[in-house]
Amino acid sequence: MISYRDVHKSFGSNAVLRGLDLEVATGQSMVIIGGSGTGKSVALKCALGLVTPDRGTITVDGKPGMPPETLARFGMLFQGAALFDSLPVWRNVAFRLLRDRPKHEAREIAIEKLRRVGLTPETADLFPADLSGGMQKRVGLARAIAAEPDIIFFDEPTTGLDPIMSGVINDLIREIVTEMGATTMTITHDMTSVRTIADRVAMLHAGRIQWTGLIADLDQSGDAHVDQFIHGRATGPIEAVR
Repeated sequence: MISYRDVHKSFGSNAVLRGLDLEVATGQSMVIIGGSGTGKSVALKCALGLVTPDRGTITVDGKPGMPPETLARFGMLFQGAALFDSLPVWRNVAFRLLRDRPKHEAREIAIEKLRRVGLTPETADLFPADLSGGMQKRVGLARAIAAEPDIIFFDEPTTGLDPIMSGVINDLIREIVTEMGATTMTITHDMTSVRTIADRVAMLHAGRIQWTGLIADLDQSGDAHVDQFIHGRATGPIEAVR
């Protein structure tokens, strides 16, 4: 479904992606792990067309580029939820739907998606400032699935949440992804998220994929970079920034 081929991206003298090769199969949940600044977010933004690679190709369903009809297939859960403060919850969820659906229909779908992520219809008329961090993340998830996308990106879905709420969000993502049969890419530092969400894992290091494999093989990867990262060791081939 999604293919990166020798993708490079630099910002000035900072070479972030240095020949990224990655395949994400249809219906698969791929989780990209790696330290801060290794290019995980840039990789997602390149696939979405928000950042243009310096060279290399990214294809979606075998087609290069990001025409509107391809972009319409994507859903996105942003880090920090990224809700519009001035809009009530239901309008946040229905933001894309309101372009081509009647208001009452878009609102009904929004309330249905809010229910799907465990929020009551009464939440619909609240504003983001009225919600806890965990509720905001659920609203962001409802928005990501509102248009029934077949490709969903999750950017650090549990950042800023306590362990219990992180577990709730992880379980919701796993359930919804399985239910929808969507192809997903997630970037995260949270190893609990990785083990809950992933079918396959890719380790991004120094702008390239260091290792990729099934989640069942993660603990026996045989790669020193992966082993250091998943166990949070200060010593190893990955240098800690001091």
